[in-house]
Amino acid sequence: MATTIEENGPSIHVQPDLSSSSQARQKLEGLLNKNMRIRMTDGRTLVGLFLCTDRDCNVILGSAQEFLKSADTFSQGEPRVLGLAMIPGHHVVSIEVEADILEDGQGFGVDN
Repeated sequence: MATTIEENGPSIHVQPDLSSSSQARQKLEGLLNKNMRIRMTDGRTLVGLFLCTDRDCNVILGSAQEFLKSADTFSQGEPRVLGLAMIPGHHVVSIEVEADILEDGQGFGVDN
């Protein structure tokens, strides 16, 4: 906390803690260009590359595909290709980051 003297008396200026916001920003930047699966309030699921977001939690996906909710949980049906898609933040139910493909077949029992 820093104190400065002004004409009208002392005033206190509090420096905001930027470490938590910079950590959140770094985490988001680490997710850029990763495949994401976003479930929406109407039951649809969109899968695509995470390109950006904003303070209202709107999300932009590139190369997006839409999967409709089906009664059979095992079949996702045919995807509809959307391309570039904007998902309003208030329609997002969940966001999952798809796992990266392991290099050199690690963990899949592949002999090298």
